[in-house]
Amino acid sequence: MNKTLTKIIIDTNALLALIEYNIDFISELQRILDIPYKICILAATKDEFEKLKQTESLKIRRRIMLIESLIPKLKIEILPDQGYVDEILINYSLQHNLILTQDQALKQKLQRPYLTIRQQKKIIIVQ
Repeated sequence: MNKTLTKIIIDTNALLALIEYNIDFISELQRILDIPYKICILAATKDEFEKLKQTESLKIRRRIMLIESLIPKLKIEILPDQGYVDEILINYSLQHNLILTQDQALKQKLQRPYLTIRQQKKIIIVQ
């Protein structure tokens, strides 16, 4: 039986927050989801990391380098994109994929359910 995988797309801010708060997001996703899924990021997220490495503090640059090292290890898929990142994430959300974000404005535009971080320690589903 070949079930379609739901894409869990993590935006830039949420990726940085997961590292900052030391959240084991793989375990958290396994805890809250009972569907087959694939963890993804947008190509624009990788581009944004390159820009942030040039301008941010050493602490942020270290978090970015850790994330970049985890992408191949965790087999995180990089989705090609073109255009405004929030609009791309909204379109993925309309296709019944789950977006993990901390961005308040984006949360209001996403189709529910979506994922967010609560209490700096866990991921929750917002229905």
